[in-house]
Amino acid sequence: MKRCSTIFLKIAVILIGIPVLALCLFWLPGFINYLPHPILISVYVTAITFFFALYQALKLLSYIDKNKAFSELSIKALKYIKYCAIIIIIIYAVLIPFVFPIADADDAPGLVGLPIIFVFASSVIAVFAAVLQRLLKEAVDIKSENDLTV
Repeated sequence: MKRCSTIFLKIAVILIGIPVLALCLFWLPGFINYLPHPILISVYVTAITFFFALYQALKLLSYIDKNKAFSELSIKALKYIKYCAIIIIIIYAVLIPFVFPIADADDAPGLVGLPIIFVFASSVIAVFAAVLQRLLKEAVDIKSENDLTV
């Protein structure tokens, strides 16, 4: 049962990455002449960071499959996921001033809200990964103490 749930989660992680990859390869290049280059560069840097976080999530799920969930490797993967979320927060917080003139020119006030949504979602992921990292670190410490006493 445990293996089935991790396979389901691995498929879900892959299915999350496919639309983002499709957007970066097929949809975003159409905006090269329309959007300022700092926005395009930041979106591609965000995509690279996002895919690195997805890779770390797949590694974490493989550690769970190998019964290495309570290990330093899992803590390291969660740390990288947290750092990726923080990088995305910083990128989109810096991106807001570049989006505002475009939204003002096109009379699209909702366009300014889009980076704020990404900042909020990444903040939730960063906090969740930090909490899991701390809990996992405490569990690994307790496990190592128990291994020493036995």
